[in-house]
Amino acid sequence: MTGAPPRCLEDRLRDTCAKLESDVDLWVATSGSTDGVHLIPLSYLWDGAAFLVSTPRASATGRNLLADDRVRLSLGPTRDVVVVDGTAEPVDIADLAPGRGDEFAARTGFDPRALDEPYQYFLIRPRRIQAWREANELRGRDLMRDGRWLG
Repeated sequence: MTGAPPRCLEDRLRDTCAKLESDVDLWVATSGSTDGVHLIPLSYLWDGAAFLVSTPRASATGRNLLADDRVRLSLGPTRDVVVVDGTAEPVDIADLAPGRGDEFAARTGFDPRALDEPYQYFLIRPRRIQAWREANELRGRDLMRDGRWLG
């Protein structure tokens, strides 16, 4: 433990937004099909309002998100974590906004459009975002509720 004082809401919001913009990978937890709960790392594109991820449509994660749109994301190490609860909307490759597939590929270094296996994009809209570093930051860890930033 660092012994550093807890960050104020403004600092946490700034740090969290910087992490969302700079990181490339996150953990994705899903449930909803006969595959049960599933956890995998995926690359993402953050546009300031939603995450864009892609996974094989037939994978456990793809099937889970198609069966149940609830999803939990996690970024960062355990002592500087951001946890996002959100909803996932499937977006077919043909329905991506113009340039969005290119932007995703450039940001993540991965282009699912070029693969033979059918991939599915998902647009994940955050409903709740929490961030904390140490136990002294558990109070005040909510940064977003019901899809609205606090502060």
